[in-house]
Amino acid sequence: MRVRVLSLIALLVASLGLAAPAHAASAGDVISAQPTTVYLLPGKLLEVPVNAWHLLYRSTSATGQLNAVSGTLLVPKAGYPLGRRPIIGYAVGTHGLGDQCAPSASMSQGREAELALVSLFLLKGFAVAITDYEGLGTPGTHTYMAGVSQGQAVLDSIRAAMRVPGAGLSMDAPVAIMGYSQGGASAGWAAQLQPAYAPELRLRGVAAGGVPADLKAVADNLNGGPNFGLAAAAGVGLDAAYPELDLEADLNERGRALLADAVDDCVGEINSKLAGLRFSDLSPLDLLSQPKWQVRLTENRLGARAPRVPVFLYHAQGDEIIPHSVGAALRSQYCSAGVRVRWVSIPGGNHVLGAVEGGPLAIEWLALRVLGLPATTNC
Repeated sequence: MRVRVLSLIALLVASLGLAAPAHAASAGDVISAQPTTVYLLPGKLLEVPVNAWHLLYRSTSATGQLNAVSGTLLVPKAGYPLGRRPIIGYAVGTHGLGDQCAPSASMSQGREAELALVSLFLLKGFAVAITDYEGLGTPGTHTYMAGVSQGQAVLDSIRAAMRVPGAGLSMDAPVAIMGYSQGGASAGWAAQLQPAYAPELRLRGVAAGGVPADLKAVADNLNGGPNFGLAAAAGVGLDAAYPELDLEADLNERGRALLADAVDDCVGEINSKLAGLRFSDLSPLDLLSQPKWQVRLTENRLGARAPRVPVFLYHAQGDEIIPHSVGAALRSQYCSAGVRVRWVSIPGGNHVLGAVEGGPLAIEWLALRVLGLPATTNC
């Protein structure tokens, strides 16, 4: 698979008439940066007034293989008056498994809901790098909910943003990361991985909301419910990240057919097709109790490593998808490890309202961090 991906990269570079990098390929390298346009509304209405690039950049898979990931860089057209323009690594929530679901595609077509939050960063003059994640918008299956892959894709999107010709971004720019739901997990993993994986980044703070920190607990909550498709999609994503899981071999005929169909779907279709099902409907085995799955689920559980920057965690008390207790447990782990955590438990609400109500709070908190103000904790 690695050879095929690198071959595709070489063909793309050649077709664009770009010179190959003189140095050995490394994570964060820009393969291509093509000007693009993003819109707030369908029908390509309300163009976002920024300089925008569709990126293809190098990152690293969950198993350490160099790969190619796509994304989008947005830079306000006005100059930034306070020194080096801050860069936000923005990690989107669940979009689906098909390439057409990638945020770079949805932004170019005016159907990206999370642009409402991204725009709040742009209004402050911050640049925003938005990864599509591994396999979403590029060849291969999206490694949905493989935390290491997602966290590294976020960090490398920031590295790539700094290297885009004409973007005017500095390698010494202050950096922050934000995400909710899948993006919350990605932001959390980026925070944990950054000291070893991208120590050169001047990371000032990370905001993560509705975080599925414990995939097993989330899967148990979704099993048999209206959002079971998210758990099934995570199975597909982890299987793509870790080939030894060999999910297809453990499925029954119905499971193979359903998941083969879901691989090209966006989140709404996945949930509607799989609503109410259970893992037992897809496999004769207790999949998540298999040793091979337990190993990878444990590896993808957030909290084992402490971020070195302040973290803003937020979670709706009535979250029906990711239990509030999962987010609260992550907060306790980080606090015990000495992380400066600001925790916001949003009264009532559900998963979507957690994003709507918590997002603006997270953005304001991050803005203070990139400006150099110290963070308080309520551990």
